[in-house]
Amino acid sequence: MKEQYTEVSDKMNKTIASLTHEFSTIRAGRANANVLDKIHVDYYGTPTLIGQLASVAAQDAKTLAIQPYDPSVLKAIEKAILISDIGINPNNDGKVIRLIFPPLTEERRKDIVKSIHKIGEDSKVAIRSIRRDFIEKSKDQKKKSEITEDDLKTIEKDIQDMTDKFIKEIDGVCVKKEKEIMEI
Repeated sequence: MKEQYTEVSDKMNKTIASLTHEFSTIRAGRANANVLDKIHVDYYGTPTLIGQLASVAAQDAKTLAIQPYDPSVLKAIEKAILISDIGINPNNDGKVIRLIFPPLTEERRKDIVKSIHKIGEDSKVAIRSIRRDFIEKSKDQKKKSEITEDDLKTIEKDIQDMTDKFIKEIDGVCVKKEKEIMEI
């Protein structure tokens, strides 16, 4: 049973890790290379991540510099950034693309906070789904007489406690990101 609890805990931890990574890609007014994580560039017919085509570095708190390893891909990177939803216009000087992060407006902050809550809620649904699947698996074991009724009750309580702990952790991560957005 310990192995099964570890498996459930690992799945729930992966959900938290996914949430944290998702939050790192949200543009928060500061130069953050993670905002480029989802942008693919058409590189000789192959969708390729910017991080694989160029060096990305923060020049200061508001500016990211993207220097391609192959200068011929500069225009393709610029085009990919323009069509993405990060809301920043790239400045191309022929060698380096600079992204200057403007300060967030109050309206944009509210939109980001709504997005944070939606992503957080999706993560909670994923946690609850993991709980449901494991409890159904345990009920099947009970039907097959592999575990007793008391074991099933104990499992249900333990998994619910684990679920509550992870839901609380998700709430904490969401509150932390919301504060970060509102303080910028």
